[in-house]
Amino acid sequence: MTALPAAVLWDMDGTIIDTEPFWVDAETDLITSFGGTWSFDEAIQLAGQGLWHSARVLQSRGVKLTEMEIIDSLTATVAERIRSGGLPWRPGARELLLELRAADVRTALVTMSIGTLAHLVVDAIDFDAFDYVVAGDDVEHSKPHPAAYLRAAELLGVAPSDCVAIEDSPPGVASALAAGAAAIGVPLNLPLIDDGTFAVWPTLSGRGVEDLAQVLAASQSGARR
Repeated sequence: MTALPAAVLWDMDGTIIDTEPFWVDAETDLITSFGGTWSFDEAIQLAGQGLWHSARVLQSRGVKLTEMEIIDSLTATVAERIRSGGLPWRPGARELLLELRAADVRTALVTMSIGTLAHLVVDAIDFDAFDYVVAGDDVEHSKPHPAAYLRAAELLGVAPSDCVAIEDSPPGVASALAAGAAAIGVPLNLPLIDDGTFAVWPTLSGRGVEDLAQVLAASQSGARR
């Protein structure tokens, strides 16, 4: 069998769970409360970006709150949706996480959501899914900057080049690649262009640790994935 990754690094929103509709609704409600308008197409452009960037965009649309007030408002709304409705798993994500744990492959959650929301999600998972969590308020620079993935690899004590990252958005994939990890894009609302620098999978359903190992091996050999 191909050597397994030293660790698998997971994005959260849109990759493990489909919370994007929660964020869109929260943004829309906040903007309209200040008399503005907000479309799904506009909202989805914020996918994968840091919340401070999103807050500044909402300010530009008339939301007269501080960046932190906007972040707290959006996060509270999304958290309440998760508490009331449970985790909206993306297909195959839970199964792949379970298989990784059974294979003793280490994992980290690498998200631009703030820590309170990230830990709410981790605590709602009915098994020990992650060794570490790196959230948006744990790093100075948001995706597509590599800081969050570099921090996750540092916490795990592994080289980024020995890791596989799973993402759903262009900023997330760019962040993982910039950190030196092999990357898999599983698109949700934004297209991911297969330029040969990362793998594009339509879904995680049916994928297992051997598939991840093959992506890593191809990345390390410089082959097209």
